[in-house]
Amino acid sequence: MNETDEHHDSGIDGDETANTRRLARDYVDGLERRDWAHVAGLLADDIVYEMPQSRERIRGKASFLEFNRTYPGDWHLRIRYVVADGHHAAVLVDARVDGEQQDACVWLAMSDDGLINAITDYWPEPSEPQANRAHLVERY
Repeated sequence: MNETDEHHDSGIDGDETANTRRLARDYVDGLERRDWAHVAGLLADDIVYEMPQSRERIRGKASFLEFNRTYPGDWHLRIRYVVADGHHAAVLVDARVDGEQQDACVWLAMSDDGLINAITDYWPEPSEPQANRAHLVERY
């Protein structure tokens, strides 16, 4: 290994990736605990949340938090693993809603100031959005 490789292995990129990995874990754990103040502290004010299977997009921290606070059913999240690189992370999540298990993949993007500014949730099946959240979302 040359001097450049050693610098790269222990440089800022490694710290950035470690911070992104930690933030991704904090995010999912905060959702599971329903610790909305903690989750809010991880999010950029202008966060964009998307669910491609229902073609829904939510803009802004307040709407995103409301969406999660009012999500129906008894839901639980458990991290299977996190893959992170720089400002991006993918989290494979074991999600259970009312006892039904689904695997979900959550893609996160971080802003330069270390907050989550974009989330894309991929669920296994296409779905239509629930009517009770129509005021929070735009369809695309």
